[in-house]
Amino acid sequence: MEITPVNLNWKETYKLLVGSILPRPIAFVTTVDRNGIVNAAPFSFFTAISADPMLICFSPMRKGTDGSKKDTLANIETTKEFVINIVSEDFVDQMNICAADYPSNMDELEAAGLTKAESSIVNPPRVKESKVHFECLLQEVLHFGDKAGAGSLVIGKVVHVHIAEDLYEGGRINSAGLNPIGRMAGHIYTKPMTDIFELIRKNEPPAPKRENGT
Repeated sequence: MEITPVNLNWKETYKLLVGSILPRPIAFVTTVDRNGIVNAAPFSFFTAISADPMLICFSPMRKGTDGSKKDTLANIETTKEFVINIVSEDFVDQMNICAADYPSNMDELEAAGLTKAESSIVNPPRVKESKVHFECLLQEVLHFGDKAGAGSLVIGKVVHVHIAEDLYEGGRINSAGLNPIGRMAGHIYTKPMTDIFELIRKNEPPAPKRENGT
């Protein structure tokens, strides 16, 4: 199969992306607008960038209806602050409620029955049910188009981290205790900690093959 993206519409290329780049971690992002109304939404285009400075990023796509900016992106551009809450299995249903397209003046955390917790540095609240939170100041935002199917790259500088005490062991996070959820294609999610294996990175590359036994 050979595919040239320019010959497809954005929904078709989106399916290629989400069906191939698997599994994807979920950034459950909380923001506030200029009036202090809280917004919460999950995004699966999410990863780390660097440790020093500590930078993480996620990509909110434009709305598929009219290409307008989602509330999360609009709020971050206005306030320059946000919190990324890591999603564990025990509140995945409530997170899914927040994925709906609510009016801008509606508080998704209240709609989902989730609890707000005060952040240490930024104004947006944390999701108390989450076990790891990254408080971020906006480092940079890059826009790639302004129509349905387009997206933006939001880069945040982590200024404070909250970790549940029972997860933090010797400077590392107990991943099994975190029990994170990953996103697959369509409506499918995955539990990464249910079937894992260890693969030790080799210190040296393999020796090159020699011809004729020499």
